[in-house]
Amino acid sequence: MADYDQLWPEPLRRQPDGTVKQINPFSGTSVWTVPGRGNRPLRPDGPPPAPIDHSLAGRHCAFCEGRYLDTPPEKARLVRDPDGWHLLKGRTLERLHETVAEFRRIPNLFEIVTYDYWRLNYGYAPDRHAWKRHDRYLGSDAGRDHVEALARIRALASGMSDGEWFGMSPERKAEAVMALFAGTHDVIVARRHYVDGATQTDHLASSGTLTPEEHDQYIGFTVDALSSLYSSNRYARFVAVFQNWLRPAGASFDHLHKQLVAVDERSVHTEQELRRLRANLNLYNEYAVDYAARQNLVFAENEYAVAFAGFGHRYPSLEIYSKSQRCRPWEHSRDELRGMSDLLHACHAATGAEVATNEEWHYQPPDVDLPMPWRIVLKWRVSTLAGFEGGTKIYLNTIDPWSLRDRVVRALYPLREQGRIAGSIRLATECQCRPNSLRYNPMVR
Repeated sequence: MADYDQLWPEPLRRQPDGTVKQINPFSGTSVWTVPGRGNRPLRPDGPPPAPIDHSLAGRHCAFCEGRYLDTPPEKARLVRDPDGWHLLKGRTLERLHETVAEFRRIPNLFEIVTYDYWRLNYGYAPDRHAWKRHDRYLGSDAGRDHVEALARIRALASGMSDGEWFGMSPERKAEAVMALFAGTHDVIVARRHYVDGATQTDHLASSGTLTPEEHDQYIGFTVDALSSLYSSNRYARFVAVFQNWLRPAGASFDHLHKQLVAVDERSVHTEQELRRLRANLNLYNEYAVDYAARQNLVFAENEYAVAFAGFGHRYPSLEIYSKSQRCRPWEHSRDELRGMSDLLHACHAATGAEVATNEEWHYQPPDVDLPMPWRIVLKWRVSTLAGFEGGTKIYLNTIDPWSLRDRVVRALYPLREQGRIAGSIRLATECQCRPNSLRYNPMVR
């Protein structure tokens, strides 16, 4: 096997004309940033902002608090009162409006990997928690009518006719209903559609508009769902966690939410990464955080995590790495989770709610024997892939990593001064950037 250092060129190279050539050290993706293309506006094209129709308060989209019945029965919700935050599980229809959920965990009505996929290919069966939610919710006529209406909507969207639906056997209808309780594609939905006091339709409530405490609860609630999906489906080899913000990034609704999708295989990129990791266990220190530090790309840090302007990505990207020796999010301590949350929240706040983004989580899958640190990549969807990229597999990223760092740092200082991000975050030259700060590798702890 060739030495890792010989696999491809230096990750970052600046040409005499100013062109920046990037190679992703894990995937080998080739990216160029050409001078003069980085001053395009980041705001996506679309209709201009308009006054908010306040008569629709709580009902702006299917994820809003006034439209709970537009979504499948929730698995859990987080509520907040003067005593703090509380987790409530398996609300029946009759109790949905007793509290206002700050965050809800609901099954995706239109799954990517369906309940039937797992049932028919693996013999997957609902666990006792799914059966309990199912039996309690269907214990009333209203609950039964609700889930049967949603199951019919899903069936018609898949191409089934009304006649076929009404002609289905009771057993098949029962399976269609159970899919709304035992599926392994979940959505974590935030309460607000717009920020408090909003007047214009572009005043959307994004990750960055949450308080640090709210964002911490959002992340913790997502991590709890992640662990739960592995527990409920023993055939899942990986659960993908991601957030599409705004329609140009793939969101169905411009309403803050994350998604978790269980899949039965690891991605090609993960397999490539594992091969490189077997050749160099210190890969993520040497070719991610330490390399970024030497290039002055690290822009934020705290005791538990570090953030830098990424390189070798198709879009301008911010990367947040956990320093923990634990490699799976659900194994992190409460403080470690908060450290990751604070840096991710700061990155969202610096990006701004008007920028379409994809948030992607990467971590060590349960069946992988090598440590892989939990890391999150926040991609700014500010360009569209075109024929040049498809033909050459060279991707044009309009903002080079140093310019990206400068944009983010300029935004972070006033955000910290205003108390809108965690005050414990060190910025720019305040960052310690100690070599081998990621403790996932037992050889450098």
